[in-house]
Amino acid sequence: MATVGTSSSDDAKSHAAGRTGRLFDGLSLPASADFHVHLRDGEMMAAVAPTIVRGGVDVVFVMPNLVPPITTVEHAFAYQQAIAKHTDAQTLMSLYLHPSITPDTIKQAKKSGVIFGVKSYPAGVTTNSASGVVNYEQFYPVFQAMEEEDLVLNLHGEAPPADDITVLNAEEAFLPTLFDLHKRFPRLRIVLEHCTTGAAVEAVAKCGPNVVATITPHHMFLIIDDVVGDPINFCKPVAKLPADRLALLKAATSGNPKYFLGTDSAPHLLGAKRGGLDMHQVGKCAAGVFTQPYATQLVLEAFEAAVAKGVVKQEQLNLTTLEGFLGDFGRKFYRVEPSGRRIKISAKGEQVVPSIQVGGSNANSSGQVIIPFRQNNPIYSLEWTS
Repeated sequence: MATVGTSSSDDAKSHAAGRTGRLFDGLSLPASADFHVHLRDGEMMAAVAPTIVRGGVDVVFVMPNLVPPITTVEHAFAYQQAIAKHTDAQTLMSLYLHPSITPDTIKQAKKSGVIFGVKSYPAGVTTNSASGVVNYEQFYPVFQAMEEEDLVLNLHGEAPPADDITVLNAEEAFLPTLFDLHKRFPRLRIVLEHCTTGAAVEAVAKCGPNVVATITPHHMFLIIDDVVGDPINFCKPVAKLPADRLALLKAATSGNPKYFLGTDSAPHLLGAKRGGLDMHQVGKCAAGVFTQPYATQLVLEAFEAAVAKGVVKQEQLNLTTLEGFLGDFGRKFYRVEPSGRRIKISAKGEQVVPSIQVGGSNANSSGQVIIPFRQNNPIYSLEWTS
């Protein structure tokens, strides 16, 4: 099996030299970094936090949309300590943008050393976003403080629900807000989270170097047809059109440091994904796709599929590009040093597990499980080598 040790495109071509014929069989990489994860709390956190390292990831940026949301340094620190009981991955914490957040809060957050960003959710657009933003103007003093303290603003880039807003145009309708915030606060580091459209990719490219974007593995697989009728593939923002998926794949394989991995892995119990706990409790399907155990592997699977379809050239997938998207670009933006740990990718005929139990072996197996993205599909194997 091939182990790639340089960043040349010729070496990237040697990935296919393994006995299996798989593009990345035998590939050695630095540990990946995931700059957008949902770990929840309680039994759910206990089930999903240990899967971070299974996906080849050793540092995660953790979302604050718990109930109640994380709006204080004390809450963020307590949450970090709780997560640490279940994983040795480095956790970068965040605050939830909320009217209770003040410039003083931002100063405390920076001083704490554990908080790296503040996450903005437009009100009502996704899971636990009822306390989200209606009007950004009220937060201008907070953004100014973030600019001064050098904390990151993480934007869920969708316009709030309105008569002329749908799941298909909500992201594009948000882009003028991105441009306005960047113009008002040019030194503020901004992440447009989980881009799903070509328009979003282009918008980030037009902004200065302080504006970047995360891209998820599942959005590099899915289009809107894969979401309709399949609650496991439903997330916010939803997957869009084939041209949008292509734009994401090209951005992720471009070697441009403006685009890097943020899985938006978001676990929900199967009952919630089905719209209720049983046949008598039917409601809205929970938004979120769970990819955490296979974060690195899914990216490589998406890239390999893109090469097979001829939409991405194999020579683009050199080590600089792969390592950049999977970790280097994000670490540099968040100013996080690499750990030096490494992983190895192999093609061993592994499949994505059908489910992950929540709450122990005595839990109700029909409802207390999480269904991972692409369950039962072939997936690269991964092992830690250092």
